[in-house]
Amino acid sequence: MNHFAHLVLAQPTVESTVGNLLGDFARGVDQASLPAAVRAGLLNHRAVDRFTDAHPLVLQMKRSFGARRRRFAGIALDIYFDHLLINHWDRFEKRSLDELISELYRRMAEGRKMMPHDDMQRVTKRMIEYDWFGSYRHIDAVAEALDRVAGRIRFANDFENAIEDLQRSHEMIEQGFLEFYPQLQRHVTEQAIEPT
Repeated sequence: MNHFAHLVLAQPTVESTVGNLLGDFARGVDQASLPAAVRAGLLNHRAVDRFTDAHPLVLQMKRSFGARRRRFAGIALDIYFDHLLINHWDRFEKRSLDELISELYRRMAEGRKMMPHDDMQRVTKRMIEYDWFGSYRHIDAVAEALDRVAGRIRFANDFENAIEDLQRSHEMIEQGFLEFYPQLQRHVTEQAIEPT
């Protein structure tokens, strides 16, 4: 799952928001120095990733990618899952999507002082300024996000235009996501890593 889904599955606090985002920025961070609620958010993020990465439906989706992009299928699916969650929002949530996105941005901005390094602060600032979550409604924004990721990979790769693999298998991936996501929601509830 990508940033938006992780925050939807987090608790409605600044500390949980920071911790659940931290999963993508945790390299080199002394976890013992984190406040307990932030550390719980980080552990929740990792539990979501483990469940997602090992799920048979997600593994099937990864196999739908062409051989040259399959290595990066998990990254592409994470971003695409945010797009699918946003576009099927009413199926999973009663909360207003626009209000939640605004609230997530508020928590991210408020939590910036708790973020352990500049890279996380810089990226989250860009998420807010460029409305990454709102833009994920549109497939063109997803394609741009995937190409930005391809440009940041530090070795030669064939990840660019990964949107082609996603669009070719859209129906299978969409149906798989609609079956998978409620199972992930239940898993997070059952694990109860973060206090409610």
